Amino acid sequence: MAGRLGLRADAVLVQAVIAGALSFAHLHDLAAAAGQDGWKAWAYPVSVDLLLVAAWRRLRSEGPSRLAWSWFLIALFASLGANVATAGFLDLADPPALLRLGIAGWPALAFLGGTLLAHSAKHQPQPEPPAPEPDTLPERDTAPEPEPEPPAPAVDEPSAPQADEPPALPAPIPAPAVPPVLVDHARKVADEYRVRTGSPIDTDTLRARLGVPPHLADAIAAHLA
Repeated sequence: MAGRLGLRADAVLVQAVIAGALSFAHLHDLAAAAGQDGWKAWAYPVSVDLLLVAAWRRLRSEGPSRLAWSWFLIALFASLGANVATAGFLDLADPPALLRLGIAGWPALAFLGGTLLAHSAKHQPQPEPPAPEPDTLPERDTAPEPEPEPPAPAVDEPSAPQADEPPALPAPIPAPAVPPVLVDHARKVADEYRVRTGSPIDTDTLRARLGVPPHLADAIAAHLA
C-alpha cells in the first residue's frame, strides 16, 4: 500500500515538473520572439509563475476574494496564452505589434499585482456590539411612581378623660404598601452602594437615590433590613 502511494506521488511530481518546464519554455520563446533577449527572456516565465503562485496562495490562506481571483486569472491567461501562441498560431519570426506591447508592459503589470497581493489590507470583520444587559433599570428615570399614601383613619375625639383614666393614645398609622418592583430596584441600589462604599446605605441616601417621600423610604428600608 505504501509503495503504491509513493509511486502515485512520484508520478504526479514528474507530471508537474514536465508541465512546468514546457510552460516555462513557451513563455521564454514568446518573450524572445518579442525582442526580449538574454536573461530578460528567462525572467518573464519566472514573473508569470510567481504571480500565479502568489494569487493561489492568497486564495488558499484568506479565502476567495475579487483581488486574488483577478490576478490569478491574469497570470493564468498569460501562461496559457504563451502555450497557445507558440503552437503555430503566431509567426514568432515576425510577431504582431500587440504581442510586443503586451510583453513590454508585463513587468509593470506583474509588479503591481504582486504588490497588491502582498500588501493589501486584510478584511477585518466588524465586532458585534455587546448585548444589552437585561434586568438593568436606571436609578431614577424609570423608577415606578410611588403609590399615594392611604388616608389616615379618622379618630374620634375622645371625651374628656375621667379622673382615674389615662388619656387614650391615637391609633398607629399603618405602613404604606411598597410594590415588589420598587423593593427589587431599591435592593440593587443598596447593593451597589455597599460595594462602592463598603457600608450599608442609610435611609436618607436611599430616599435621595429613589426620589420617594420619607415615609415610603422608611417602609422600603424596613423591607431591606
